[in-house]
Amino acid sequence: MPIPGNAHTPLSFPADFLLGSATAAYQIEGAATEDGRGPSIWDTFSHTPGKTWNADTGDVAADHYHRLDDDLDLMASLGLRAYRFSLSWPRIQPTGRGPANPKGLDFYSRLVDGLLARGITPVATLYHWDLPQALEDQGGWTNRATALAFADYARIVGEALGDRVAIWTTLNEPWCSAYLGYGSGAHAPGRTDGAAALTAVHHLNLAHGLAVQQLRAVTTNSPQYSITLNFHVLRGHGDGAAEAVRRIDALANRAFTEPLLRGHYPKDLLNDTASVTDWAFVQDGDLTDIYQPLDLLGVNYYATTAVRLWDGTSTRQNNDGHKDMGGSAWPGSPQVEFLPQPGPHTAMGWNIDPDGLEELLLDLHTRYPEQPLVITENGAAFDDHLTTRPDDTHAVHDPERVDYLHRHLAAAHRALTAGVDLRGYFVWSLMDNFEWGYGYSKRFGIVHVDYETQRRTLKDSALWFRELALTRTLPPTAPVSAPPKLGASRG
Repeated sequence: MPIPGNAHTPLSFPADFLLGSATAAYQIEGAATEDGRGPSIWDTFSHTPGKTWNADTGDVAADHYHRLDDDLDLMASLGLRAYRFSLSWPRIQPTGRGPANPKGLDFYSRLVDGLLARGITPVATLYHWDLPQALEDQGGWTNRATALAFADYARIVGEALGDRVAIWTTLNEPWCSAYLGYGSGAHAPGRTDGAAALTAVHHLNLAHGLAVQQLRAVTTNSPQYSITLNFHVLRGHGDGAAEAVRRIDALANRAFTEPLLRGHYPKDLLNDTASVTDWAFVQDGDLTDIYQPLDLLGVNYYATTAVRLWDGTSTRQNNDGHKDMGGSAWPGSPQVEFLPQPGPHTAMGWNIDPDGLEELLLDLHTRYPEQPLVITENGAAFDDHLTTRPDDTHAVHDPERVDYLHRHLAAAHRALTAGVDLRGYFVWSLMDNFEWGYGYSKRFGIVHVDYETQRRTLKDSALWFRELALTRTLPPTAPVSAPPKLGASRG
């Protein structure tokens, strides 16, 4: 049921405010073994029994690789001002090292040119979790050499596209790559080792810094440079609330923001995790390499996180919003419990709290007042239902998603009005896709994808977002139900 509040208040965004949508390569491209693409850790993980819902894989996904031009036309029909996409590292370097695969680079060159031809700003993410499997076989992000390989990959991509991409993002959500990939086992490569997770944190931070330096050396169109982090907005409970919040803030947030934006790791993080690792993997000069000026800091936000200190007597709760695969995403903090939160919830079981986004933006502005921000992901999965109209066109009525987006954009506007240097908002996601461990069971898109036919259908939320993108004014929350002039479906 839609949540009331600010439903009809007109709110205008600045003329240069980017309103766009986002995707990730493995989630939409398909063509997993075509044109020289090598295997990634997500290919291996998704083909391992028991790792994903219904044994789903990204082999075909939304078949974007073969439907590029149609999908570009769809983006233009939605009035998108910007499109945030990721590049598949193994499509460009099949083993993560060596010369570039020309067909891989050609695909992304056609994507960028197609965006520019349609007046859409290209925002490229170098890494959205699809590490080449050959690098994982040599230790993955626990191996320092992976950070060096990533820098070489950044140089190759920068040389190929560095005259046209407007915004470069090095990494998407390194928290997930490190803690879910190497700590909890919920994400590829599925390892459950706390020391490995913390080692991965550092090598991902190092990879970011080295990549920014390589991009700066080869790009020619004066782009902006960024990284995207998924921040944990924490709600403390019980007598030890402050301590629970401090510990998780250190692991989830400050393990990245402090080295990236201030050039050091938090002392409390090092102390909290001393029993897990001695941090000897941090070498002289690393923090200087990591600490690179950023034009933008990407902010991903979906829900809040509730924590308290465990009393040691009851069964410890672990409702941190991610699949339980036997490991822990919180090395050094076994005394912290993650509590369920009151609804309403999305289909992911995540609570809906737009105030958390405003709180996060204001907090980041207070901590790092000189750092411009951009909301690189915000959206929701709901149980969407495709309907057929009398004229045989299709529709998806998703008022819950429209309401979710309206309320979060209103929260972003409040932060902007309060003085936060917020440069844009990207809805997650452009289209339904492979939702990692949840396979195709969860739909985040504003465009519905029929995975059997690959037909695209604009949901009401897409029509609503188009109005926002075209007018830069937050429209009423009531979903658009009439057939769009441009056609609701695309085959």
